[in-house]
Amino acid sequence: MKYNRLGRAGLKLSELSFGAWITFGAQLDVAAVKKSMRLAFERGVNFFDNAEAYGGGAAERLMGEALKDFKRSDVVVSTKIFWGGKGPNDKGLNRKHLIEGTYAALERLDLDYVDLLYCHRPDPETPIDETVRAMDFLIRAGHAFYWGTSEWSAAEIERAHEVARELGCVPPSMEQPEYNLLHRDRVEKEYLPLYGRFGMGTTTWSPLASGILSGKYDHGIPKGSRLDRVEWLREYLTAEKVEKTRALGAIARQLGCTTAQLSIAWCLKNPHVSSVILGASNERQLEENLAAAEVRDRLDDALLAEIDAAVR
Repeated sequence: MKYNRLGRAGLKLSELSFGAWITFGAQLDVAAVKKSMRLAFERGVNFFDNAEAYGGGAAERLMGEALKDFKRSDVVVSTKIFWGGKGPNDKGLNRKHLIEGTYAALERLDLDYVDLLYCHRPDPETPIDETVRAMDFLIRAGHAFYWGTSEWSAAEIERAHEVARELGCVPPSMEQPEYNLLHRDRVEKEYLPLYGRFGMGTTTWSPLASGILSGKYDHGIPKGSRLDRVEWLREYLTAEKVEKTRALGAIARQLGCTTAQLSIAWCLKNPHVSSVILGASNERQLEENLAAAEVRDRLDDALLAEIDAAVR
């Protein structure tokens, strides 16, 4: 396992991390969460990702139980604030929800602080200076060490930096965007000017495009799979994506790895990716995905060109 700096920041994250989205609470109970997080940690993972919206807070509670078995300084923990409830002030990036949502998340995690705190989506209804001031308060109060954004546009991130500079506030350090072989342009093109200018790090999610790039949907939707259980995700499955995944599968077989490992390893080759967040519904799947780190160095320029041609 390699450990990468979070952009310009000194914090080091395992190149592969483990996230709670969809699986914690829905497929993994507390015993399974503890086993999976311990397995990931023993394989070198030090970063565990969560959000207040995951399972309506249940994912944070489960992770909090598992974290009791770890030395706090050995792990990097994140959460994200935006969707906290149904009340008029339980959603968005207004000062009230950011601060109260963070306090509630810390209570569920049973932690005094998180290492990384994200604004889970942009909020057009809240002035950016209000959001920046609230995040600055949370950092200075010791409730988080770094703050960042998730799925913000480059223009929105740039504006947050400008406002932070104008107000003398702590600026965002990282972004958490979707990034995979089927969803590339934001990380590779839109954000490109931000890496050097602001030293932005990225902790990317969905390296398998909700499981499509694992190859499991090459011949339909298996019963009990993610797309079978989560109806709104099915819109991402198209004949074109299946065709591209099959082409990647042929490359993976030549390389002696799975399509999933090839797809994750490809994400690791991007120098602007600080950590790739993995999800897994069982230990076998987690073991397979973690082994992608061993495939990364086998992807030479010729193979990368072949992969690019398969998906372009």
